[in-house]
This record gives sequence, structure tokens and C-alpha cells, in this order.
Amino acid sequence: MRHLVTLIALLFLTTSATAQKPADDAALVDAVDRVRTFNCVAISPDARHVAWARRKGGVTVADVDGSRPRLMAAGEADYPSWSPDGRSLAWVAGRPASRQLWVARLGGGAPRRVTHVNGYLAEPLWSPDGKSIAFLFIENAGRAAGPLVAMSRAVGVIEEHVAEQRVAVVDVATGKLRIVTPPDMYVYHFDWSPDSARLVAEAAPGSGDNNYWIAQLYVAEVGADAGTDVARPTMRPIYKAEYQLANPRWSPDGRHIAFIEGLMSDEGVTGGDLFLIDSDGTNRRNLTPEVKASVTSFQWTSPDSLLLGENIAGESALVRLTLDGKSELLHRGHSAITAARVIGASVARDGRTTAVIHSGFSHPPEIWAGAIGEWKQITHINAKAPVRWGEAQSIHWRSGDFDVQGWILPPQHVDPARRYPMVVSVHGGPASAATAAYPREMNALLAASGYFVFMPNPRGSYGQGEAFTRANVKDFGHGDLTDVLSGVDAVIASNPIDPDRIGLWGWSYGGYMTMWSVTQTQRFKAAVAGAGVSNWVSYYGENDIDQWMIPYFGASVYDDPKVYAKSSPMEFIRNVKTPTLVLVGERDGECPAPQSFEFWHALKARGVETQLVVYPDEGHAIRTVAHKRDIARRLVGWFDGHLR
Repeated sequence: MRHLVTLIALLFLTTSATAQKPADDAALVDAVDRVRTFNCVAISPDARHVAWARRKGGVTVADVDGSRPRLMAAGEADYPSWSPDGRSLAWVAGRPASRQLWVARLGGGAPRRVTHVNGYLAEPLWSPDGKSIAFLFIENAGRAAGPLVAMSRAVGVIEEHVAEQRVAVVDVATGKLRIVTPPDMYVYHFDWSPDSARLVAEAAPGSGDNNYWIAQLYVAEVGADAGTDVARPTMRPIYKAEYQLANPRWSPDGRHIAFIEGLMSDEGVTGGDLFLIDSDGTNRRNLTPEVKASVTSFQWTSPDSLLLGENIAGESALVRLTLDGKSELLHRGHSAITAARVIGASVARDGRTTAVIHSGFSHPPEIWAGAIGEWKQITHINAKAPVRWGEAQSIHWRSGDFDVQGWILPPQHVDPARRYPMVVSVHGGPASAATAAYPREMNALLAASGYFVFMPNPRGSYGQGEAFTRANVKDFGHGDLTDVLSGVDAVIASNPIDPDRIGLWGWSYGGYMTMWSVTQTQRFKAAVAGAGVSNWVSYYGENDIDQWMIPYFGASVYDDPKVYAKSSPMEFIRNVKTPTLVLVGERDGECPAPQSFEFWHALKARGVETQLVVYPDEGHAIRTVAHKRDIARRLVGWFDGHLR
């Protein structure tokens, strides 16, 4: 039903009194948006060099101490990958639908293009023998992969279009390319076996956007002497997960395959327990049972040892784990430590030297390198980024049977004799978490505008173990709202906050929680719901990724509509009195615009103050700078109009 957005084409981008902010606030939005984001960092196996990719800023290489930086590729370039000897670097470059693979030899020679294909390329990975590079490939791709981007406009005969993402292998010396996975399988992630003869792949048949949640582990024979039928390659299934799985990695001795398994709501936002199976798919075991943390990434450092990136109660942590179950906490702190898009580090062959993307509430992301916990900053790209808020603090509280954690971001200067307004910012997911990273535009602007910003991690979040992440199964909105409200009480008890001036906002699942909360309580005096879900019953038939809902609700909406209805804001819409601003992208496939229309229409019909803004040609993630500015100004303007 996404086509309703196009047919109706409502767009409110006119300026209203409540949407106006002073010029300095607009400048802050722009300044935060200009903070350079690092997509990933990779240290060379010999620990001599570090490569990183910046959003629209290309791929750069420097010595491990940060000296001699050189730009390898400008503009749209990503996924730097080192050869096993550390002397060559590969990356992909070009616009999302027409990328190519490039290779450069460090110490001499110009970058060399090694593919001449039409399509989307991602995640290049050198074979252990250094002769080939495998990568994810969507031939003739019409858009970038993933459900966050704007969906194709739904007009004409509506059919599910499946653009399969396969694995291609290119010979580095000759440029000869082979597709090594079947045409009816969408591959999400993969890894080489140590003998360069096989791949382990996380894959599923059908739609890539929708079927991540039912992906299984497969093995493909890809060696030059494997006898693979190039026209009809095959993969052998070796493991079916109980929930979702991610990031399969072959052990250096080839005996085992490790992977993360758990309840996950978004592809790429990984969390769960670390599992191990033999390379033939037998002898599955959980290496982190009942750990009070979520494993988000890992790397093998030896045949019997791994380095884990973990979320522990909202904090980044690195843990050394051996196959006999012994663990050692190497780093934990009030900062965000990542190697790519999840907590973790890029580790050299020595198992000690690492490179990370390091950020915090008071410092923007930069590249750091060195021994774990002894990193030295090697970039200063964001040295002029604004910090117009106070020192953040982690807060813990009890809610029912759970210990819950969240973050408080205060205004820059707090007078204890005053009472301040506060906005609760609920993260998306729900399997995700608020962590100690440099704040995004909206929360930064709220804190800079004089608001306390409270970012809770209620049940369903990462950071407290799988039991906590699964605690909102068949219970969306109920227990997690209890956690949020008890967290609000805990924050008020320890900070100078006016209990009568509390607002609420969120995007995606946070947008749903906003819509849900205003039907359940009058605690919030104003709300902003971004890309929310107002009716799980109708949502099931409108969205492009319904497979993610089965693990959470236990059945499809057609088999058990009551479990969907009990968590739907529309079932309780008569209770709403809170002024609510509703925001959404026109071509959002994850949380389609009709969900926002339905909620806005009900509030308007019942005389509740509301406004709906639909951003043209946007998907679930808002990309256009002008639209980001408009959202920021409207959001702060809405709260200023009701909480000041």
C-alpha cells in the first residue's frame, strides 16, 4: 500500500511559527551534519598501515602512527580490504548502482581497476592465498542494497522484484571473474576458508530486503579445481539458526565456523551470543551463554582465540575469548569503539595491534590505532565539530525484574536552582541500543537548545544479554514503556528537571514507541513520531520486510491477529491528548507512510493538535540535507511551543 503515498502526495514543507528557530540553531544543525562519518577502518595484517573510508570522503591510507596519509580514492569509495601480505589494498568506488573494484600496491604504481561490471559491489575480501578477491554483487542494480533506502515507486502491476546479491570472485592478476553462488540465493555476508577453496555464506532465497531474518549458513566450493559449474553454481546448507544469525567467520585452522546468533530486528545492526560449529555444520555450541552483554562483532586472533566487540549496558567493550570459555575484559568505557558499523576493532595478525573508530558524547569520531586500550588518535578530521551540551552520564534503574540502563545528555550549562524541560529519545530497532557516541543532529540540537535529553535502553535493547533482548517478544510497547517511564522517574530524581515539561520522540521503532506511549499515558506534554507504526495489523501487509515480525509476534498476522492488535496504538487511539508531530519519508519500505497517515488522521479527527510532514522521495533513512534541517527545526520548534 506504499503507492497511496504517491497518489495522495501530501507534503507540508511550509514554514510555521512553531517550526522557526534562530539562525544559530540552524547553523548548529548544519555543523553537526557536517561532522565526517567514518564507514569503516582496517589495519593491515602486518600492523604497519591503517586504511579508512569516510562517507563521501573516499579511502585513505596512513602509517599506523598516522604519518604519511594519502588519499587512495576520492568521493564515493568504501570497503577498504588488505591483502594477506599487507602490501596491497582493495576497495570499491563509484555510485551505488555502478561500482567497480580497485586495487593498489603500496609503495608504487597507480590504482588499478580490476572489474568492468554493471551493478552494486560491496564487502571485498581477499582470499587467504592472495590470488583472488571475493565480493558481494548485484548485477544491474537499480539502487543501493538494503531496506533503509527509498523503495522503488509502486505503480503499475505490483510484483515483488528480487535483485539477487551473489558472491563474485575475481582473479587479481587477470581480471577473470566468476559468479560462485546460485542465482536464486541472496547472500548477506561471507568468509573464505583458510585454504581459499570454499566460502561460508549467510544467505536466503528470495528478496534480500525481506529474508535476512530467515537466512541460513551455506558452504560453496569456489577453488579453481573445485569443479564448479560456472553456469549453475551451488551451495550446501550446513546450519539453520533458531533466531537470526550474522557474520560467519572461518577459524584460521579451518576446523570451525563462528557466528553471532540472536534476536535481531535490523540487518546490519548485529547483536546476540557467539556460537561455534564444526566446519561441516555439526556440534553447535554457545560460547557466551547467559552473558549480560550483546556480542556485536568478532575476529579470530588464533585457532583457539577470538576478540569480541560487545555492548555491555550501553558501553563499548572488547573481550578476549578462548574456545574453552575463558574470557578476559580488555577494554570498557564511556565511548563508542567501532571498526565498522558495530562495536569492535580491526585487528592485525599479531592479535594485539588494532585500529578503531573512536567517538564519544563530547568528541566526534576519529581514527585511533595502537594496542587495545592504548590507542593514539591518528586523524583530526573533526577537530572543529561543535560540542554545545554538557557531560553525559550513564544511569541505571530497576524496572520490574530488570536492571535497565540509559544515557542523559544535559544542556551545556545547568543551573541547579532552575528546573529544565526534558525530551525522551527512544532508539529504533527494537534490537539496538543508545551508546556513548557523538550525538546525532536531533539530540544534539535539543541539548544545545536547553533540554535534558534522556536516551533509555529498555527491554528489547542490546547490552544486557539475550534474555533482555527477547523480553519484549509478544509484548511490544507494554514492558518497554514501563522501563521508559520508570527511567524518567529515576532521571528526575537525580537532575533538575521539571516533571511537568517532559516530551517524547523517536524514529522507526522509536516512532512506534512515541505513537504507543501517547495512547497509554498523559505523562508527555508533547511528542514527535518519526517513521512510526500505528497499527501492526495493517502494517504487516504494507511493509517490505514482514519476515522480521515472525520471531517477535510468534506467527503471521493472518494466523494470530490478536497478538498484533494488543500492541497497536490505533486500538487505544481514543486515549490520546498529547500534541503530536508526525514525520515520515514518502517511499519508506520499513515503516510505510500510510502508518503515519493513519495515526495523523485519527488525531486530527479527534481534535488533538497534530501535523503530518511527508518528505518526498525519501526512504526510511532521511538522506537529503534540506530535509534533515527541516526535521530538526520542526522537532525543536514543536517542543519549544509546548514545553517552554
